[in-house]
Amino acid sequence: MKKSRNDLEQHLTDLAISFDVFEHPAVYTVEEAQKHCSDIAGCHCKNLFLRTKKKQLWLVVLEDTTSIDLKQLATLVGVKAWSFASPDRLMEHLGVEPGSVTPFALINDQDKVVNLAIEEKILNSESANFHPLVNTATLNITSEGLKEFLKSTGHVAVEIRCG
Repeated sequence: MKKSRNDLEQHLTDLAISFDVFEHPAVYTVEEAQKHCSDIAGCHCKNLFLRTKKKQLWLVVLEDTTSIDLKQLATLVGVKAWSFASPDRLMEHLGVEPGSVTPFALINDQDKVVNLAIEEKILNSESANFHPLVNTATLNITSEGLKEFLKSTGHVAVEIRCG
């Protein structure tokens, strides 16, 4: 059974990771998020769920202002090529709908099928903002808290530098 927002927040609390949650209308794009969330401190992020020709799944987490094409991104990660994964695969492996993609969804990847790549400036920022499995809220967490969460899921991030 896929974990919910409440399960995620309880998991973070159990790990003694502090966080703040900000409610807002549903957002599906970076532009919509900027309209409702620009006053939240920390690094704002965008998340891409991708699939390689060899059927590897990747969650790529970038700062929301990072501009890079999929071919350049593939080179940085070390894959030949990829495309966006289907909404069905997103739900199957991460348990979220399109528009709610987040590294917190790795809590639902019990089989460790999804690879993770994160832009290094996010990991080096004071804090970062992500959806807590739904796109009607933003969860702010320190970069150390994010690293601790990822460790708890068993996922190791490939750090990438995008320019």
